Amino acid sequence: MAGPGVIAPPSAETVGPLDTVPAEPALKRALQGWLDWLSHEKRCSPHTLSNYTRDASLFLIFLAEHLGYPPGVKDLEHLRAVDFRAWLARLSADGKSRATIARRFSTLRTLFKHFERQGVLSNAAIHAVRTPKLAKSLPKALSVEEALELVELVDVLAAEPWVGKRDRALLFLLYGCGLRIAEALELDIKDLPKGDVFVITGKGNKQRLVPVLPQVSAALSQYLKACPFAQSPNRAVFLGSKGKRLQAGVAQAMVRDARAYLDLPDTATPHALRHSFATHLLSGGGDLRTIQELLGHASLSTTQRYTDVDSARLQAVYAHAHPRAKRQK
Repeated sequence: MAGPGVIAPPSAETVGPLDTVPAEPALKRALQGWLDWLSHEKRCSPHTLSNYTRDASLFLIFLAEHLGYPPGVKDLEHLRAVDFRAWLARLSADGKSRATIARRFSTLRTLFKHFERQGVLSNAAIHAVRTPKLAKSLPKALSVEEALELVELVDVLAAEPWVGKRDRALLFLLYGCGLRIAEALELDIKDLPKGDVFVITGKGNKQRLVPVLPQVSAALSQYLKACPFAQSPNRAVFLGSKGKRLQAGVAQAMVRDARAYLDLPDTATPHALRHSFATHLLSGGGDLRTIQELLGHASLSTTQRYTDVDSARLQAVYAHAHPRAKRQK
């Protein structure tokens, strides 16, 4: 329980700016310096910055309760491994998944490393704490037929013709070019390709070249012609019904509606189309290095997951079709 001098913590997952979080002013200034560094030096996306801010804020809220007063720099420096494990235990008791717990503790490690580099504080105990092991998960790809049916169906289900063309163009970008949903929604008119190659700005502000299929170009062109809002170079490509930049939640809801019609699993999400792009390229003979460049993966090990996906697919085909496999059954 918090002591009488503790600031009442915000409820559940709702946290505001750092100035609303229970912490001493010097610690808040150090935290703001870390966020500025992430934004300007590491060029993290607004979404990533929001996650880092939330993770750090929730930890400080917990720490204020755990210690009985708003923490300061010295308090973070003197935390023991048992204190960090208490945070992990709280997250687990609150029903957080292993992935969420691992991500939030990764945020803390990033924060403490930054503080150490900047000479703010040093704490060796955080390195002695292990997070829960994550089960190796494979990307959930759709079949070629499912992916194309999903892309075409969203056009039919839309309430207005221009919205249907927008949704079709958006999903074509994800499946035809392997874009992340955030990358597609952050596109402005000036970013659209003049020829048959896209320059995409991805994570860490890194740019990559992505070929544009004629079908993708045609879908984009049809949408832009049908869109009722005036075009300008700095206008968002994908707009919502009120003319503002389309939000990811709207796109995700659109895919949820479409997959219900097609009886697809819950794993059929906008991001699954990016997975499908990579998996189908690999199945068609694409090499890992090229797929890595097209996806914008910093590490080849991330791309290598798709070899597991393709191996699983080949084994399923073998088990279903090979006479020897049928005989064993």
